[in-house]
Amino acid sequence: MSLRKALKERILIGDGAMGTLLYSHGIDRSFEEITLSHPEEIYHIHKAYIHAGADVIQTNTYGANVIKLSRYGLENKVNVINQEAVRIARKAAGRETFVLGTIGGILGFNKQEIPLNDITNSFKEQLYSLLEEGVDGLLLETYYDLEELTAVLAIARLETNLPIIAHVTMHEPGVLQNGLSLTQALTQLEGIGADVVGVNCRLGPHHMIRALESVPLQQKAFLSAYPNASLPDYEDGKLTYTAKEDYFKKCAIAFRNEGIRLLGGCCGTRPEHIKAFAEGIKGLRPLQEKVIKQKEKRKDILIKPILQETPLFKKVMKERSIIVELDPPKHLNTNQFFAGAEALKKAGIDALTLADNSLASPRISNSAIAAILKKDFDLKPLVHITCRDRNLIGLQSHLMGLHTLGLNEVLAVTGDPTKIGDFPGATSVYDLTSFDLIRLIKQFNQGISFSGKSLKQKTDFRVAAAFNPNVNHLDRAVQRMEKKISSGADYFITQPVYDSNKMIQIKEATKHIKAPIYIGIMPLTSARNAEFLHNEVPGIRLTEQIRSAMANKAHDPEQSRQEGIAIAKELIDTALEHFNGIYLITPFLRYEMTVQLTNYIKEKSVSATEGMNVSGYTV
Repeated sequence: MSLRKALKERILIGDGAMGTLLYSHGIDRSFEEITLSHPEEIYHIHKAYIHAGADVIQTNTYGANVIKLSRYGLENKVNVINQEAVRIARKAAGRETFVLGTIGGILGFNKQEIPLNDITNSFKEQLYSLLEEGVDGLLLETYYDLEELTAVLAIARLETNLPIIAHVTMHEPGVLQNGLSLTQALTQLEGIGADVVGVNCRLGPHHMIRALESVPLQQKAFLSAYPNASLPDYEDGKLTYTAKEDYFKKCAIAFRNEGIRLLGGCCGTRPEHIKAFAEGIKGLRPLQEKVIKQKEKRKDILIKPILQETPLFKKVMKERSIIVELDPPKHLNTNQFFAGAEALKKAGIDALTLADNSLASPRISNSAIAAILKKDFDLKPLVHITCRDRNLIGLQSHLMGLHTLGLNEVLAVTGDPTKIGDFPGATSVYDLTSFDLIRLIKQFNQGISFSGKSLKQKTDFRVAAAFNPNVNHLDRAVQRMEKKISSGADYFITQPVYDSNKMIQIKEATKHIKAPIYIGIMPLTSARNAEFLHNEVPGIRLTEQIRSAMANKAHDPEQSRQEGIAIAKELIDTALEHFNGIYLITPFLRYEMTVQLTNYIKEKSVSATEGMNVSGYTV
């Protein structure tokens, strides 16, 4: 009997987790490699699931693609691993059990920077290996990214007439991470040609059943579900799952009542869970009709966001704009900081930018400082957000907090590595890249969290991105700008530039970029400061002329300061010829220097109004 015919006639039981059992046996390396080094382990696990009642088993090939195998130096063993995995599964299955060739998703929750073209090429290589060895069908499982799944499903459907099971994975019950409902996603997969559509991983039986309650029976495709054993616990450095078999037996009936035709297990499930599923559906016929209960719509109270002033990126497109960075203190004495903020407010700056633990050193929370600046000083804060200090949970919480405080101007950056800071042994998180963070913020602006769940209100973040022009290949830096614009960046803020000729080069290299740019200028305070910046701070380069000028004043602190101001003014003169936005960076809380430079810019702008190139920002 074919797999398609069997699905029409009865509910089939799939197997459970392969990795969970291998992990419990003390194996913590590539599970796919075990197919070659310890084939008997894989064989016995297949047999255990078959004895438990599985009608369908899957090959041990979830991560047997060139991208994932390359992490273990096994990228040249894609064909041999996939084909040997099919042979082992076939040997265990005999004539009564169906064998599915499994291909897992590559893009996980953190949306690694892997081009879709690389993913599809990797998929094809694995697909051809499985098809060549001979399987009864294909299982595409654990796909968080629907674009990835639809792309590979389309390829598989063109290459084979075998049954294809396509599984999405949800962070939240009933919705994918792109905000699409589970019903919409499964319908889309059916339209591409999947014979069975469903869900696996991440959720246990309870939440997976809840998600399926709103999913109707498909017109052509059957439904499937492979839940995790439970929510995981963390004990003695290991993930554990606690769901009991009798609970799975009860849940099997609930899955059947939601129209499931293929029921298996994912993370944490063992043969005893699969046995419970088999016993639970014993004697039950597949569901032929399903009535979807309409949930009563709840009227949520929507709070309108506080109206803000003109966004920085819009203002700088039309006129001169000055933003100033003033780092929050490393200690709890805030007197000097707020004195500086007040002085800069009086000088007429457009916003005060607040770094997020700059140079990986702990400072007062910039969101706390920003809230005070907004409330007590009526000063617009531009809050930096790094990927270094917060995981994906913390970043989303932080964004919701910023929105609640009415802090809508943000700069998304990767963040300096902890090794350069006060605590080099601290962990750098980097769940997301700066590109991912920009996309996440813009997804919040649509009212959708990372998991796809509704935030019940749209945020109104204006996203700045960092641009480092102090590199050997400016064209590559511009390419990163373009990529950040594609991710959703509204405008850019540069690292300090200490070369007038470099500013002209930046203007020329970015003339096709419509997003405005704030050029970074930081006054030097001494010769030692100049040498430190030039030689030790990543992303900053000084000209020999400037270093020499500062060295000549090294004997006198006040003359050094005045020389630093003079150099900054010369740089400002060039910047104002080409850009509307000036980004002044305050050194060591010496805000009187940035106040002086702000006044200089104001005076220059007034005197040059009639002759100024209004389109001075990059267009």
